[in-house]
Amino acid sequence: MIDINASLLLAETSPIVISVIIGVIAIVLGVGIGFLFFNFLPTKKLGEAKETAEKIMEDARQEAKTYRKEAILETKEEQHKLRNEFDKEIRERRSEIQRTEARLNQKEDLLEKKEESINKRQDSIEQAKIALANKESEIAKKSEDIQQAHEKMLQELQRVSGMTKEEAKSILMNNLLDEVKKEAATEAREIENNAREEAEKKAKNIIGLAIQRCAVDHSSEITMSIVPLPTDDMKGRIIGRVGRNIRAFENVTGVDLIIDDTPDVVTLSGFDPVRREIARITLEKLVSDGRIHPARIEEIVDKVKKEVDVQIKEAGEAAVFDTGIYGLHPELVKILGRLKYRTSYGQNVLKHSLEVSYLAGIMAAELGADVKVAKRAGLLHDIGKAIDHEVEGTHIQIGVDIAKKYKEHNDVIHAIAAHHNDIQPQTIEALLVQTADAISGARPGARRESLENYVKRLESLENVANSFAGVEQSYAIQAGREIRVMVKPEEVNDESTVFMAKEIAKKLEAELDYPGQIKVNVIRELRSVEYAK
Repeated sequence: MIDINASLLLAETSPIVISVIIGVIAIVLGVGIGFLFFNFLPTKKLGEAKETAEKIMEDARQEAKTYRKEAILETKEEQHKLRNEFDKEIRERRSEIQRTEARLNQKEDLLEKKEESINKRQDSIEQAKIALANKESEIAKKSEDIQQAHEKMLQELQRVSGMTKEEAKSILMNNLLDEVKKEAATEAREIENNAREEAEKKAKNIIGLAIQRCAVDHSSEITMSIVPLPTDDMKGRIIGRVGRNIRAFENVTGVDLIIDDTPDVVTLSGFDPVRREIARITLEKLVSDGRIHPARIEEIVDKVKKEVDVQIKEAGEAAVFDTGIYGLHPELVKILGRLKYRTSYGQNVLKHSLEVSYLAGIMAAELGADVKVAKRAGLLHDIGKAIDHEVEGTHIQIGVDIAKKYKEHNDVIHAIAAHHNDIQPQTIEALLVQTADAISGARPGARRESLENYVKRLESLENVANSFAGVEQSYAIQAGREIRVMVKPEEVNDESTVFMAKEIAKKLEAELDYPGQIKVNVIRELRSVEYAK
């Protein structure tokens, strides 16, 4: 308000000041001009100068009046504008104050209503507290009456039964405990029997289903390769002059070439199945081509090696594709493909690995285990057999090292390590791989034990028994299921035979691997011989 009034006052006074200033300027100019005229102009022109000066002064006055009028008009317009703005601002402030007052009044009404509601609630709470206290007192009184009646009843029962409360309670608890123990034992026995029956049925169903869904060809491959010849005359060409062709062939391939009296065939023998396959294909190509000499042999072997490498890679990729396992390292796929040329007891190891993968995956799906881990571990469980002739150690340890080298999952590595019980299985997937491996190997006709291995196993049994002092002779009978040990009667008495049988059995368990069990039968026979003359 003060700023607006000051502006209005300034606007009113400014035209007067301007007029005074203009008049003063005009007078000063007139005096100056008159002074100039009086002092510098001639006398005859003095009159004209005065007239001019007066005219100039009159013009100045008129101009000052004009400026004053214009200034007054502008001041009035500015004053009117400022008054309008001031009135507008006053109206806006008044409306805002009115709105604020309305909001405050509304809030005040709401607060009064809330306060009234709170007061009502407090009154109801107080009434509820009073009612609750009355009910609690009634309940306490009834509880006291019930307690008194209970005590009277107990006293009457004690008088009638002739026993105290503690004695009756003890008898009752003992009777209840006996009944509960009997029921619990019966129930536990039933649960255990049912669980065993159900588990056995479930296991049979799962294994049967897995075997039914996984039908693979039984393999009867052998470790020696037979190459047919068109005529027996080809044997001489294979041997070459002074045996140079056969020596070159064996040196390049690393496989023994056996030429005997068997008509129209030669035999390839070697511990490395890949080398044997390379030698077989090479010999077939040489026989069909007819040109057999050391340089040609080397040329064909180089070509066949490349072909076999491609076949190995394709075999590994096909196995991975068939099982639906992805993410294997490329080198691991190549090693897996080498199993195509590896046999175990006449069973192709690659086909066996595929079968184990299928079986383990099917059983894992039925049991809710990890199907991917089970199938992956089943496929890789015998991976060590691919290079067990090149690296020292068992095929299990070699397989574990290969799996670790190519960053396989820990569960897969554990299943590989545990599939022959070298370590205790810790996961259900490891148990499934172990079971699938046993199922695949136990299929009728899947494997055959060579005569050489059979004889070695029987000789090992007899050697273990013969290592004990006092043993005269031992015999492995019933296909190695029983060993009969004949002792020297003069060195071993009857009591010692019992301990010897136990010691032989312990040594067999520690040193040999065999299926089922072996009966150790120690016999001491004393013979007295006399001749009548």
